[in-house]
Amino acid sequence: MGSRIKTMKRQAAELGRIRTGYSRPNPDPDKRPIPVKSKTFVLSSHSGEYIERAATLYGGRVEQWTPQNQSVAQYRVITEAKELRAILPAGDPLSQSYEFWTGGGRERRCDGEVEKISGQACICLARYGEDWHERPAKLVCRPTSRINVMLPDLPDLGVWRLESHSYYAADAMAGGLDTVLQATGGAGLMPVRMWIEHREIMRNGKPKHFPVVMVVPSLPTLRHALSGPISTAAALDPSTLVDRPAIEAPRPDYLDEARKCRTADDVIAVWQRARAAGHGSDELRDDLKAIAADIERGVDPSTGEIGDQDDDGATDGDEVGADDDGIVDAEVVREDDEPPTANPSAVWPAAATPGSGVRK
Repeated sequence: MGSRIKTMKRQAAELGRIRTGYSRPNPDPDKRPIPVKSKTFVLSSHSGEYIERAATLYGGRVEQWTPQNQSVAQYRVITEAKELRAILPAGDPLSQSYEFWTGGGRERRCDGEVEKISGQACICLARYGEDWHERPAKLVCRPTSRINVMLPDLPDLGVWRLESHSYYAADAMAGGLDTVLQATGGAGLMPVRMWIEHREIMRNGKPKHFPVVMVVPSLPTLRHALSGPISTAAALDPSTLVDRPAIEAPRPDYLDEARKCRTADDVIAVWQRARAAGHGSDELRDDLKAIAADIERGVDPSTGEIGDQDDDGATDGDEVGADDDGIVDAEVVREDDEPPTANPSAVWPAAATPGSGVRK
């Protein structure tokens, strides 16, 4: 039986990156390349096979490309895709922190309160105050959001990392992803749609433009998205969930309701309500009829006890038509040959009706 190093992170292989921008050469060779906010997704990888397949699926031209401050060439494609279909892996696929990088690597990593490498309180906040994020990136940490997703139509098992350094997009990305995670609790895979939205905010009287990657469940209905984890097969093909039954509401306890009734008519009303809800059955009807009959005989359906009766069979204080002085109204007696006024089948109709779907 295999064993694991308990302190080792169990991460899927990173196959490539998903980006929301790229850079173009600067006319001045002594200056850094010019960053460009892309309207479509940009995919990059060390594997030319992955990028060629991505170009076939999403459009665009494959090119060799060397990231800034690196010496190893990669492959990238500026796709024509404004939307990607992806799968969120189990767990929490989002990692966020404030980071400060130099040519020597990452010098600071902060959660907004504590800088994790040195153990000090947030350095940028202490130096520059609450608006420290408006300072140039070369002076302060940059908000860094990383989301790992799987692209099911590309080769091999692994994740593609989406990275954003937008301060304003970080909160929107976290909020959207948390909504998705509420559906599964991170307990399973979730198919998602991703697209880039370019937004604008006014800061100090000037417009600030930034891209936000929207991440929403890619399921037939909201009901499917909120009904809990789904199977791996359904994550790969959400269309199979179209016929997935909705969570059924608990069925009322009609017998318990009937035992609390005081008259036979009230019991009949319980039966009619059950029948209208599609919960009727011959067994339930017979049980309710027995409870109604007990009530008519003076039996308490909740205890099975019979109330105290007079010699004439009437319960004390319950004589029909009796007033406070004990005067009883005259009772109309039906002749023996007079037909009954009530039709039993009308009072207790059959359990199943056309289209009710109730099994006899």
